[in-house]
Parts: sequence; C-alpha cells; structure tokens
Amino acid sequence: MSDAAVLIRKARNDAHLSQADLARRLGVSQAAIAKIERTGSNPTVDTLDNVLWGTGHRLTLSAPAHRPGVDESLIRQQLELTPAERLRGIETMYAQGRMLALAGARSRGERI
Repeated sequence: MSDAAVLIRKARNDAHLSQADLARRLGVSQAAIAKIERTGSNPTVDTLDNVLWGTGHRLTLSAPAHRPGVDESLIRQQLELTPAERLRGIETMYAQGRMLALAGARSRGERI
C-alpha cells in the first residue's frame, strides 16, 4: 500500500486543489490537511476515505488471496521423509554439485 500522505497529496493535486481548498470542502483547517499530508501520518481508514472523497476519489480496499512464493508441495514431500532419508538426499545433491563444479573447472582448463 502506498503511504497515506503520498496518496492524499496525489489525489489533491490531481483534483487541482490547494490544501486550503480541500480543507474548506472538508470543514477542517488547512493545518489539518498539512498534518495528514506529512510523511509518516497514519490516518484511520475513515479519515483517509473522507479526505479522498473530498478530492473526488474513492478509497477501495482489496485482500487478494495469498499465493505462496514456494512450491509447498515440495516442502510437504520433504517433511514426509525420515531424517535419514533427508540426509541421504542432501548428500546426493552435494555429490552432484561437486561433480558439476569439477566438470566446470575442467572445461575452463583449470587444474583439479
């Protein structure tokens, strides 16, 4: 989510309103608008909605479903293994990685 102060300032500027104009529309002081536009301001959702409404904008909130960044099925699959099976898998991956590194060194003409 964007910083509330940035969001309000942008909405006000897009509506071609000064802080004083917006304050008059909302029935508050210009200082109150300046305060809410200050970086780090933390207005309530109702306040943010009211101020944006005064600029001709609407506040919409959404909560999209979380999409995990990892394949959770692979994690579950690993957790179904015994600790010994997981260790053997790690040892196998290490051996394969080591063989790949040695092959790369040989292809670059490095002495092994």
